[in-house]
Amino acid sequence: MSDENKTAPIGADLVVRTLEERGVTHVFGIPGAKIDAVFNSLLSSKIETVVCRHEQNAAFIAGGIGRMTGKAGICIATSGPGVSNLVTGLATANSEGDPVLALGGAVAVADADKHIHQSMDAIAIMKPVTKYAVSVGATDQIAEVMANAFRAAEGGRAGASYVNLPMDVMKAPAPQSPVALPRFSGLGPADPAAVAEAARLINEAANPVVLLGMMASRPDAAAALQPFLSKGNLPVVGTFQAAGAVGASLFANFGGRVGQLDNQPGDELLDAADLIITVGYEPVEYWPPEWNRGKTRAIIHIDVLPSTLDADYQPLIELVGDIALTLQALTPKLARHGTPALSAAMLHKIDAERRLLTEGAAKRGGVPIHPLRLVHDLQQFLSDDLTVCLDMGSFHLWIARYMYSFRPRQLLISNGQQTLGVALPWAIAASLVRPSEKVLSISGDGGFLFSAMELETAVRLGTNIVHMVWIDGSYDMVKIQEEMKYGRGSGVEFGPIDYVKYAEAFGAKGVMIRSPDDILPVLKKAFETPGPVIIGVHVDYSDNAKLFAQARENAFH
Repeated sequence: MSDENKTAPIGADLVVRTLEERGVTHVFGIPGAKIDAVFNSLLSSKIETVVCRHEQNAAFIAGGIGRMTGKAGICIATSGPGVSNLVTGLATANSEGDPVLALGGAVAVADADKHIHQSMDAIAIMKPVTKYAVSVGATDQIAEVMANAFRAAEGGRAGASYVNLPMDVMKAPAPQSPVALPRFSGLGPADPAAVAEAARLINEAANPVVLLGMMASRPDAAAALQPFLSKGNLPVVGTFQAAGAVGASLFANFGGRVGQLDNQPGDELLDAADLIITVGYEPVEYWPPEWNRGKTRAIIHIDVLPSTLDADYQPLIELVGDIALTLQALTPKLARHGTPALSAAMLHKIDAERRLLTEGAAKRGGVPIHPLRLVHDLQQFLSDDLTVCLDMGSFHLWIARYMYSFRPRQLLISNGQQTLGVALPWAIAASLVRPSEKVLSISGDGGFLFSAMELETAVRLGTNIVHMVWIDGSYDMVKIQEEMKYGRGSGVEFGPIDYVKYAEAFGAKGVMIRSPDDILPVLKKAFETPGPVIIGVHVDYSDNAKLFAQARENAFH
């Protein structure tokens, strides 16, 4: 900013100073008259403003930033529809435990209750989908509200915060400084007496099984998890969001991922357990009636928060505290020798089924391409320096169940709100957070157009991401369930798209996979191509009904 344009700091400047002091590097959103003072202040800051093509996607990108870094991603929108467009992204982040701070413009304080242009009770809208939603009423509230918004978003089980910024407050003089956070804060390990009792139960159990949730896939928790599982020789399963929490050295203990329906080998492990130890689990990931209905076995709940009590989820012991520190306190007290015989036999069977599945998937030919062949070849491509971002749809179940990752937060999966459109925005986030890595995002053709306009954002940012679209011409996940209930589908068909031309229209590269033998060569070439690449592939979903089969068996040999 030139000297002649320098003026006394205003509310917008204080907001931006707070962001800078919290180490924010990027803000994602769309400007408008009620928030333009903040955008103007951002221009004079060290923060990069990334203009998006839809506010919902700005919130998705911020959520991806939060998931991968543990620090709140920032999205920003103007008043009225700009703010309301953030809702789905914030609801998704709040359900998934991803820290996000959303900033929204608003009419002047005096006009808040008037029926005028873009007036809206944003707080009433945002409260149900956030941990913290506050409107700033005067400049002396800005620093306090911003500090508390960050703490709410990042603390405990992370989630979304929303701060409403009236335009007159943003333009008023604000000589205050940002509120400093404590130098040392956070949870310690759980109560020692509870830890000792949990260890006693685990040591005495005939067949204990560990159920991992989203918070177990945080890097610090995952690091503490490995010696815990190893010392206790414990069998383990995980929800979709827990992907990557179990390291490769403990793969023999891993019964697979569970979620959506109780029809997986991992569900058999859970069903046979006389003690369940949940780590970082929240019921939104996998509803307790699906895996624990009518059970009376003991549950040990290890998390940053007390459990959400349910008729089918009533922990006997709660170890509430920092998950990593709690696991570190619990691990030395374990004294088990060998994996329980029942679980060992079941894990051996699961391992044999995995091998058969892999062998069969590698041999699958034909066009359209079967999902298992795609998953098999993608698994060969899944190196330590690749981040994979999944959208929602039938394809997501194939990958969530049959692709394995041994690195926390490498395979990003949504299952809280099961929101369409997250994959491409998450990939943009990954390209910024992990610039030295390859980034692959995957969607179905139904979910792709929910956020496909952000391909322009990806091109503008010069991101090297590859986005794969599994094509079948329908909202298949809905269609399969409708056919199972009613014998027919309704409202699930849509028309074709030329994905190569679509990509080229945005300045990206487009390519099609025509046969199973094309999968790996096309992926290799795509990752060698500068800038975003869209890959289309027609998929054979004729086996999709088996994904929803109630029998707990592997039907895909």
